[in-house]
Amino acid sequence: MDGHGTHVWTCWPRLDADPLFCDLLADSSASDRLGRWAIELLEQVSSRQSYERNTAILETTLTDRQGGAVSITDFCPRFRRFERNFRPAMLVRIVRRLAGRPRLRMVLAPAQDYGARAPTATQGSHHIRYRADGYDLRLTTDASIAVIQQQRPFVLDETLSFILGPDEPIAESVGHLSQRLLGATRDYWNDWVRTLAVPFEWQQAVIRAAITLKLCSYEDTGAIIAAITTSIPESANSGRNWDYRYCWIRDSYFTIQALNRLGATRTMEGYLRFIQNLTATQPLHLQPCYGIDGEVRLDEHVVPHLPGYRGMGPVRVGNAAYAQVQHDVYGAAILAVTQSFFDERLIRRGTADLYAGLEPLGEQAVAVFGQPDAGLWEYRGHSAVHTFSAAVCWAAADRLARIAQRLGLAERAQYWSGHARRMAQRLRREAWSADQGSFTSTFGGDSVDASLLLLAELGIVDWTDPMFVATVRRIGASLRRGAFLARYAEPDDFGVPQAAFSVCTFWYINALCATGERAEARELFEEMLRRRNALGLMSEDLATDSGEPWGNFPQTYSMVGIVNCAMRLSRSWEDAL
Repeated sequence: MDGHGTHVWTCWPRLDADPLFCDLLADSSASDRLGRWAIELLEQVSSRQSYERNTAILETTLTDRQGGAVSITDFCPRFRRFERNFRPAMLVRIVRRLAGRPRLRMVLAPAQDYGARAPTATQGSHHIRYRADGYDLRLTTDASIAVIQQQRPFVLDETLSFILGPDEPIAESVGHLSQRLLGATRDYWNDWVRTLAVPFEWQQAVIRAAITLKLCSYEDTGAIIAAITTSIPESANSGRNWDYRYCWIRDSYFTIQALNRLGATRTMEGYLRFIQNLTATQPLHLQPCYGIDGEVRLDEHVVPHLPGYRGMGPVRVGNAAYAQVQHDVYGAAILAVTQSFFDERLIRRGTADLYAGLEPLGEQAVAVFGQPDAGLWEYRGHSAVHTFSAAVCWAAADRLARIAQRLGLAERAQYWSGHARRMAQRLRREAWSADQGSFTSTFGGDSVDASLLLLAELGIVDWTDPMFVATVRRIGASLRRGAFLARYAEPDDFGVPQAAFSVCTFWYINALCATGERAEARELFEEMLRRRNALGLMSEDLATDSGEPWGNFPQTYSMVGIVNCAMRLSRSWEDAL
């Protein structure tokens, strides 16, 4: 939602679905455009927006020239009911008068087919029904239906409630129901946040990141999306416009790892179910990304009638990366569920049967280790033996050895330890450049990329290993752009990247801290926190000259970076109190 009371992007009824509101990517100059839900204050002069503390409930305050003011409360209901999470596809908006005689105009213009056409609308006494392809929606309200349909200005003199959800009648006062849902949703988020093991410093930033990561999980299947949006360019007019509303195996591992560090392990348990279902149908092959229901084909196409964010198309739906060869997927899947074998708190813990299901993934990791792939940067025009992919393949063998030891399977532990040892020796030999004095992004190469900062995180080298320390220094010298870090410095399929990938700076901060540069790491972390928006959310990319946010939003990678850096850099509770 924008800062003026308008929903500009909402996929319905799933995170990867046709957007009900797509104004984010539309021509903002067209007054009759589809794909938005605006509550407009006439003669507005200011707006203020914030989340209610420790929740996903959004509060927007609008003020007009005469001193009139309104507040808009937006939320999606979520609470425990019948011993399960109740989380319907529903938007609730509560509009209150705060001062004066504010005049409002409501524009509810849902869309389908990515803004190409409107659903059919029919009217009831207190509701409007929208019939779209595949589903029906109902807006139930205590406001005037005629005022909404005619988009006619009106004076707000009482609290109004709007519930947009399934086409089902509401048998009670919409105002009372909205307040009841609001209270239950507030209690849910407060209870969830109370369970987090947050660091002493930067608690608000970490809590907001954790809530955002949870909202990027599709609890029905356990899948985790990379971002809520599609096609926001990585930099102005770059053409680097991608659809991130899908589940990347690699991205999901990082999200699971961050939430586990906070003690929020339920997301891992759900994701474990997602991985098990994938491996049951594709036991010898994992692709880089899937639909949130496990869909395999994510065919990519351009939407011709949407001009794109700020007119900077193309708008893409689907992602051709699903068909790429990215060898790290096998290790990433194993890494994401490893904790389930060691964490006594879990209800759904790792078992011998699960381990047996992971071993074929490990065999694939061994087989493809040292083979060319597209890498984690998903190059579309060339392949190479990427050091990061090889390191994650090593991690597959290493973690299977540890799990086997945990399960008392000594022979299997020895088997996987042998593979891990040989893979580590080859990586240190072929990914190290004596001439450059650092690890390199590809075997036998001479350049570096930001993913090398994760070698110690994965465990294939120690944080204090002189080879790793030298690599961190070279990366800083080669890829640092002011306060930010570029992914790499070489041209790719679209030329040299003009923006900094946010998570790379967080990786650099972690590496600086672990290699003894704690003061510099804290300074850079504070600078990154200043690059969040007013709601504490962070984009995929930052312009290296101005820090302007670009790329899909909010990006799970970026929110993960906030959590991980805060956990590493914060003073301990024992030292602080």
